[in-house]
Amino acid sequence: MPEPADASARGRLLLRVLGAIGGGLLLVISFPPYDVVWLAPPALAVMTLSWHGVRARRGFWLGLLSGAAFLLWHLHWMTVIGDDAWLLLGLAFSLFYGLIGAGVAATSQLRVWPLAVPLMWVAVEALRGRVPFGGFPWGDLAFGQTTTTLTPYAAWGGAPLVSFAIAFIGALLAYAWTVRDRPRAAVGTLVAVAVVSTAGGLVPLPVEGETAGGPAYTTAAVVQGNVAGPGMDAFGDTRALVLSNHVRETERLAADVRAGRAPQPDLVIWPENASDLDPYANPDARRLIQQAVDAVDAPVLVGAVVTKPDDPTHIWNVGIVWQPAGGGQGGGPTSFYVKQHPVPFGEWVPFRDILAKVITRFDRVPRDFAPGDSTGVLQVGPALVGDLICFEVAYDDLSRNAVRGDGVTGPLAGEGARILAVQTNNATYGLTGQPEQQMAMSRLRAVEHGRAVLVAATSGISAVVAPDGTIEQQLPEFVAGHLVAEVPLRDTLTVADRLGALPALAALAGALGLLVVVLVRSRRRRDVGFMESRPSEESLP
Repeated sequence: MPEPADASARGRLLLRVLGAIGGGLLLVISFPPYDVVWLAPPALAVMTLSWHGVRARRGFWLGLLSGAAFLLWHLHWMTVIGDDAWLLLGLAFSLFYGLIGAGVAATSQLRVWPLAVPLMWVAVEALRGRVPFGGFPWGDLAFGQTTTTLTPYAAWGGAPLVSFAIAFIGALLAYAWTVRDRPRAAVGTLVAVAVVSTAGGLVPLPVEGETAGGPAYTTAAVVQGNVAGPGMDAFGDTRALVLSNHVRETERLAADVRAGRAPQPDLVIWPENASDLDPYANPDARRLIQQAVDAVDAPVLVGAVVTKPDDPTHIWNVGIVWQPAGGGQGGGPTSFYVKQHPVPFGEWVPFRDILAKVITRFDRVPRDFAPGDSTGVLQVGPALVGDLICFEVAYDDLSRNAVRGDGVTGPLAGEGARILAVQTNNATYGLTGQPEQQMAMSRLRAVEHGRAVLVAATSGISAVVAPDGTIEQQLPEFVAGHLVAEVPLRDTLTVADRLGALPALAALAGALGLLVVVLVRSRRRRDVGFMESRPSEESLP
């Protein structure tokens, strides 16, 4: 028979394990496509309580359980690629949640531990968004809070501040539970929860056009041509068909304009991979694109895959500004943006020589995508457009650089984007919930930068997002269609734009500082314990 003390300890450990897993599962439901956003604070509170008050080592593996419970469900759309890819990605990035759990556990002894919790979350999210292979920020807390009173915090401190706010609320709820036998402390903590939860609603979110020169508004169109169907073979051998679909839908848009059913657009956005045929090398692709551009009589930002000019062993994922023949610029392709952050294992294969021998699926990526080296700000008609291609919308620095003009080269050097475009191809992950998750990121970026966002997807979800994050128009998945809307052009930088990476760096510094305090205290206690255990000199023989 186990001793009562042992049975009690095992029971407490079981509760922690269930809390770690249950908190991760609840957190999933707060994200798209479920959007039960109010579950996020209790989910984080449950996870925090499961990690709080244990040794850092135990906090690590409890955090690992939370991360696995969250990511393996949240990223289940990866099973379209393969169960092995899904498991490897989910379990590998669960290690970062282990770091959060270890950090929360280690700082449990501090009186400021409720503040330590959000610092650990933001610090580790900043790390996870950068390593390995450029990081993978999918699932950051901020991306689950794009329709709440916490969303406006993005305009002040970007996605890191939104993540901080939701983690802080969760920590305060956990603290309220630990002091439930002290009514005044518990009530005061719940008041703090209410303040943090609602104060974001006081952040002004302007949506009017406002530029230093030129028009304050433009009429933009988004085209969704559609593909054959979801899954890995959404394009397959039908690359020309996908291009034809986007040409056909653009011609329908032109017909609507001529019939007076739609206003004449100043610019048109096509999705990523709208042409998987290289229009620089394929005369038929070039002819079809020019045909569509001339029909709509407006510059089109065309998503295409092209061979890298100086290296035929690599390809580029690009957004090309394509001018109509009657537009005064001679017609055809002009400036372009090359995707800066190709997806590892999806668009390029690390350790290809080794992995390709054992994973035949990598044959689907016969040539690696090479990254671009400049920020995607393009002049498309009257608008300076910041181009983000697919998963790039998840990375804080790419949209921020576009709005601030950092890293822009050529004639537009130093110019910042007045609207943002997200060109994406989510056909592989259609009907899995992944498109909804990515749309949430676009909505957060709109608020973060105070810019309208035009989302063009091959198969959906395409949308026009206002600078306050409101979806003004959208198209569902796997239908062909187009959207036309007047959108504001804005020059003003938000506080988040001006601060740049400082909020994330501040959280990292704060988290490290608290861990140093813990280490110093632990060493002092060990030294004191050692001295107290030493015999006095009088007792020595």
